[in-house]
Amino acid sequence: MGRDTIADIITSIRNAAMNKKETVRIPSTNITEKIVKILLQEGFIENVRKHRENNKYFLVLTLRHKRKTRKDIHKTIFKRISRPGLRLYSNYQRIPKILGGMGIAILSTSQGIMTDREARLKKIGGELLCYIW
Repeated sequence: MGRDTIADIITSIRNAAMNKKETVRIPSTNITEKIVKILLQEGFIENVRKHRENNKYFLVLTLRHKRKTRKDIHKTIFKRISRPGLRLYSNYQRIPKILGGMGIAILSTSQGIMTDREARLKKIGGELLCYIW
């Protein structure tokens, strides 16, 4: 894992989905917990549990593979937008709608990490972290 924790969790989920693994283990930080919580609420992952090993916490994600659902994880595309070398910000009026509202954008705002829909409702902008569709 590198210094960009968001890109690391996106890559871990994408690689596990391509190899059709049922679970993914990622290091637990405040940012990863909030992003995973959004993925769970939106139905992109099936289950999350926190695991402790040698005084370090990990999140164990259960991916969606077995059922043929609209949000089957191996067909889901994760795209990192803002990165350490190029930060991208948007006000609430210019937050893009991913696939006309079918996908989600995850933003880091002054009120925490949230989806594009929540940010538009609260009328706050922020840093565009990633797109998921």
